[in-house]
Amino acid sequence: MKKFLAEFKEFAMRGNVMDMAVGVVVGGAFSKIVSSLVNDLVMPLLGLVIGKINFASLAVTFPPAREGADPVVLAYGNFLQTVFEFLLIALCVFCAVRLINKFSHKKEEPAPEPPKGPTSEELLAEIRDLLKENAK
Repeated sequence: MKKFLAEFKEFAMRGNVMDMAVGVVVGGAFSKIVSSLVNDLVMPLLGLVIGKINFASLAVTFPPAREGADPVVLAYGNFLQTVFEFLLIALCVFCAVRLINKFSHKKEEPAPEPPKGPTSEELLAEIRDLLKENAK
C-alpha cells in the first residue's frame, strides 16, 4: 500500500498533471464568463437585431398524446443558444492557443550550409588534366 501511495504521489505531482488541473479550473471559470457573455449580451442583442426574439423562449409545443398528459415541448431556442455559446468558447480557445503559439514559437535558425564540394565543371577539368598527364 505504501508503494502504491508513493507512485500516486509521484503521478499527481508531475508537472503535466498539475498543469492540466490548473487548466480545468481556469477553463471552468472561463466557461462561466463566456456563458454570461452569450446569455446576457450577445443573444439579447442578436434577438433585437432580428426582431426582438428571445432565443431562450423559442420552442415548439406538441399537443399531448393522451388526455391529462403534459404537452411535449422541444425547446430548440436553448439548444441554439448552447451551440452559439460552444462556438464562442471554441473561437476564444482557438485565438488563445494561436496567440500562445505565436509568442512561444521560436524562430528557426537556418541550417548551416553544407560544405561545398567541387562543382561538376571542376571535376571534369580535373579528369581532363589527369587524362592529359596519362597520355604523355
